[in-house]
Amino acid sequence: MKLSTNFWLAEFIKSSTAKRNGISNMPTPEHQANMILLCEKVLEPIRANFDCPIMLSSGYRSKALNAITKGASLTSQHCTGEAVDIDMDGTDVKNSEVFNYIKDNLEFDQLIWEFGTVNNPDWVHVSYKSTGKQRKQILKAVKSGGVTKYLPFK
Repeated sequence: MKLSTNFWLAEFIKSSTAKRNGISNMPTPEHQANMILLCEKVLEPIRANFDCPIMLSSGYRSKALNAITKGASLTSQHCTGEAVDIDMDGTDVKNSEVFNYIKDNLEFDQLIWEFGTVNNPDWVHVSYKSTGKQRKQILKAVKSGGVTKYLPFK
């Protein structure tokens, strides 16, 4: 199923962890509608700006899959089809460029610089809420004592 001009449902639900554990990772029609909105408001503009495929490392996660992957248990927007992780490794575009483009040009609910270095995150998490006001929350994920912490992005 095509979600938008350049994005397919298969990209959002692909998960070797789900496959390995026999977990269904099929979204509800409501969650698919959220993915379509995320494509329209965030992913397609990124694709148009950089004029290259956008690599999704994680998209939709069913509640069962999210539990196994240790995602945010009660609040993960991955479980509603409202969030994706983008990882442009192996392309001419840096993750930091995608992060800064989103931060400076797009509406979003949450944007996270995920680990990495001061120059480039390992990947970029971005979400777009299907209802209500977008928070424009910008965070940086860091490990501290083996625990992930989310700090305000500076």
